[in-house]
Amino acid sequence: MAAAELPRFDLILATVDRVTEPERLLESLERQTYSGFRVLVADQNEGGRLASVLARHGSLELERVEAPRGLSRARNAVLERVDADLVAFPDDDCVLPDGVLDRVARRFAADPGLGGLTGRAADATGRSSRSWADEAAALTRGNLWNRAISFTIFLRSSVVRAVGRFDDQLGLGAGTPWSSGEEIDYLIRALDLGERIEYDPELVVVHDNPAFSPGALRALGARDGASVGYLLRKHRYPPRSLARMLARPAGGAVLALLRADRTRAGFHASTLRGRLLGYRHAAAGGT
Repeated sequence: MAAAELPRFDLILATVDRVTEPERLLESLERQTYSGFRVLVADQNEGGRLASVLARHGSLELERVEAPRGLSRARNAVLERVDADLVAFPDDDCVLPDGVLDRVARRFAADPGLGGLTGRAADATGRSSRSWADEAAALTRGNLWNRAISFTIFLRSSVVRAVGRFDDQLGLGAGTPWSSGEEIDYLIRALDLGERIEYDPELVVVHDNPAFSPGALRALGARDGASVGYLLRKHRYPPRSLARMLARPAGGAVLALLRADRTRAGFHASTLRGRLLGYRHAAAGGT
């Protein structure tokens, strides 16, 4: 299929407090074998700190937009500018392997009924967390939890227009205890509209996994756990789903204690408390 027949991308890049990492991402975009894309930079920085970085990548079609802090708010600030066929949300510290955009564009071109595609995160060596699903599948409300992360999501712009804005209660910088999971919320809303979104574990985007201290790991568990709890209640998941989502970290904490791994036990316990907190807060109708 000729490149002229392939769908074009708008890549929404929300960035803050980083310079080196966005440069690596832009370099990976310059290496793409398919050039039918534009980068909408939702810049949350002050003082033009990204100006020199963007200037070094004049071969790319870049549009910088001043955006408020907070991941969801920043993305929302540029959603109205989308006019391409496909939309993606690369993190400012991820890297797109050569040929990824060509592969995704051809997948959508070959399947007009496909509303979205998600892939798997891996580090620079190709390794992924054990939590990622191994088999391809159509996403459902029940299985999407380990089959999507924001920088591996590609959606038709028609889906984005139908779903609308990100929930600014979610996403890094939201200022809430449940400041992650904004992309899962978005996918649930798309699925509820009847969109078909598929997970392809062979579609990989590189994103390194940072090392966390025990305290930082507990904080991560609390944040992500609260986000899951918030989403379970917001989207009215049945009690059995809540029970399953509470049983997993509870079982993980017990298993870690049996292995004398206090760090992992603390992480799982914080995840469990976070899920309860997020669920109870959403149940009370708080914001």
